[in-house]
Amino acid sequence: MQQRGGGMTVKQGIIPAAGSGTRLGPFTNAIPKELLPVGEKAVIEHVVEAMQIAGIENIAIVVSPHKHGLSDYLGSGRRFGVHFTYVVQEERLGLANAVAAAEHVIDGTFAVVLGDNFFAPKTFLADLIAYHAEHRPDTTVGVAVVEDVTRHGIIRPDGDRITGMVEKPRPEEAPSSLGALGAYVFETRIFDAIARTRPGHKGEYQLTDAIRLQVDGGMDVRYRVIDGIHIDVGTPQDLMRANQWYLRENGYIDDSSSIHAEHQQNGTIKDNF
Repeated sequence: MQQRGGGMTVKQGIIPAAGSGTRLGPFTNAIPKELLPVGEKAVIEHVVEAMQIAGIENIAIVVSPHKHGLSDYLGSGRRFGVHFTYVVQEERLGLANAVAAAEHVIDGTFAVVLGDNFFAPKTFLADLIAYHAEHRPDTTVGVAVVEDVTRHGIIRPDGDRITGMVEKPRPEEAPSSLGALGAYVFETRIFDAIARTRPGHKGEYQLTDAIRLQVDGGMDVRYRVIDGIHIDVGTPQDLMRANQWYLRENGYIDDSSSIHAEHQQNGTIKDNF
């Protein structure tokens, strides 16, 4: 994919998909949460399609040792027009650890999108990559104004730069209402920051902490507001909301049907629409 910014291309991506999906039990006792459906497709398929639209050709899918269902279902990537490499995260030690597990297959600028998040439109990642290609920062974080800061990594903005970041703060401690949505573009220098990241709650290594180390080290870390729909499909209610939105937008249900989801209008993630 030809990008703005001197012809920069991003051909590599990582989809972390090693989480246990505890809040979606008992379904996830047998089925990886990333394979639960949004419409007629697994939620991870929507992420793969966004990467393919953005021009990414090689995708590392990070799985836990027992989540064979993902590779059984997704296959080699050929039917999506991409190539998959499956990488095992031996222990669930946080998102930064999951990204680091794929370091050996990454050799240039790459995107990361969480495998259990639903975005629409699917051009969101192409837009994020185009911004990164134009400005050439070390890291670009996709964000939106969120109503519940306790569910997101919250940034401290200065213009379009990030000067601080806090993982799921209490409302009174949030530096802003701009929350990370699980979509990033990185240079390979992020792996150095991850290697220096200390474990936090439950011994997990958070990507938010690695990005904060980049900020503290004077690196160029920026954010880009993602327009449209974002739903973290982490609970039965969220899965239902994603499906309600998808079915309505594709004409399967009418506008009178009940729906409650995170919807961004004019830069703000709304809880009702």
